Amino acid sequence: MKLQSLLFTSALLIFSGNAAFAQSVEFAEPKNGATLTSPFKVVFAVKGMAVLPAGDMTANTGHHHLLINAENIPNGVVIPMDETHKHFGKGQTETEVSLPPGKYKLTMQFANGAHQSYGPQLSKSIDVVVK
Repeated sequence: MKLQSLLFTSALLIFSGNAAFAQSVEFAEPKNGATLTSPFKVVFAVKGMAVLPAGDMTANTGHHHLLINAENIPNGVVIPMDETHKHFGKGQTETEVSLPPGKYKLTMQFANGAHQSYGPQLSKSIDVVVK
């Protein structure tokens, strides 16, 4: 019985240790498929990484970017800075977005302190409609 208990405890520690390294991003707001009125609030969430301002290259850290109707950014590629690639290099976790009426694909992309994308693992897209 003691051996079974030890094996079970070891398995739990291994599982919980791996779970700590699970990294992902989500939109806390808005939800996929939402119909919105401009301006609207966007809230970013990240798991397994810390949000720090641009310039800080500490491991397992970075900051958010919002891509509007733009293609995903591959791992290691610097995210452009223009009207469709919004940077939140001060470490912001939310923003207000103003868009004209239409259908949009919003992509959240997490990147390191040098604005280099962490790729699809730390990217999430949703579709929204602005009235």
